[in-house]
Amino acid sequence: MKHTIQQELYGVIAFVAVIWGTFFVGCVLPFDINTLGVTPRTPIGLVGIPATPFLHANLQHLLSNTVPLFVLLTLLAGSNARSWEIVIDVVLLGGLLLWLFGRNATHVGASGLIFGLIAYLIVSGLLEKRVVPLIVSVVVGFLYGGTLLAGVMPRLGTQVSWDGHLFGAIAGGIIAYALTKERRPDGASTG
Repeated sequence: MKHTIQQELYGVIAFVAVIWGTFFVGCVLPFDINTLGVTPRTPIGLVGIPATPFLHANLQHLLSNTVPLFVLLTLLAGSNARSWEIVIDVVLLGGLLLWLFGRNATHVGASGLIFGLIAYLIVSGLLEKRVVPLIVSVVVGFLYGGTLLAGVMPRLGTQVSWDGHLFGAIAGGIIAYALTKERRPDGASTG
């Protein structure tokens, strides 16, 4: 059975809807839900590793993450049958790297996942040497390559989690490399 975007589009919509739902629930809770984000090298910060993609500082933050997240998840779903495993791996590895090495702040937002997906889609497309992932790689590079490069640069005195972007991108690249090697243990092309 051929893997298509339609098979997972409902999952993509549901994932984005849960992020929006979490934001609105956070608006009515009697405490700041964003305290559950990744705070490096703290016990409570470990909770933030899986929680961070669902937490956003404000409506503008949520809006700025929604479109690229939807686009990237859809491209991933259409090009890889293991898309949800990849999402979980990027969130956990990127979050762990941020928890271990990030600057002292509470990091929230789906942008670490977004940068991880950008890196994953570009790297896997180049390594797999198959037509569909390569086309996806080129499209993602065209749409988000500049964002990837600019977003991982350190920005002093800003609330933007550039280190969350950086560790998300590193996680995406590592996972792409690992999964490609897993599919091609002898290094031979599967195309």
